[in-house]
Amino acid sequence: MTKLVRPTVRSGSAAALVERARAGDADAFEVLLDTRLDRAYRLALAITRTDWDARDACQEAWIAAWRELPRLRDAARFDAWLDRIVVNECRMLLRRRKARVREIRMEEDPDPASEPSTPSPEGPLADADLVRAAFARLSVDQRIVLALHRGDGRPVAEVAHLLGVPAGTVMWRLFNARRALEKALAEVST
Repeated sequence: MTKLVRPTVRSGSAAALVERARAGDADAFEVLLDTRLDRAYRLALAITRTDWDARDACQEAWIAAWRELPRLRDAARFDAWLDRIVVNECRMLLRRRKARVREIRMEEDPDPASEPSTPSPEGPLADADLVRAAFARLSVDQRIVLALHRGDGRPVAEVAHLLGVPAGTVMWRLFNARRALEKALAEVST
């Protein structure tokens, strides 16, 4: 029995891989995505806040990227183009969910003595949990701008280009997102 082996495409620059993928080379496209999957997933996770949603957003982004790849004008801008697709897929996923899912709040137990007491965690792990809880309270746009600028370490100009807004708008959004994060941190730590 003969085994079919997919040819591996591991050589060449990103621009050359983009050009090959634009011409329909699925293996070149797979290599492009393999090298960018972790970064895209981290970005999607920061925006959507759940593993499943981040995976769904990335999968939808890959489909959209394959479909739209022939329209990419500058192969050298592939990373920024792909990041924009990931951000947009995250936004669309969260909008669809907001329209479908309604949160039902359960009343808290009025007697705090009836709850089993648990020791409060201390240290860096507790701090990370507080930051995650506060980050979850931010709007999608606030999470996006903080994830791109602070999480990925991208300069304001690159974030502005990626989001399609002026640099001043990004600086204003960063300022407001930081203030919202500080407020959320104060709320979750009390």
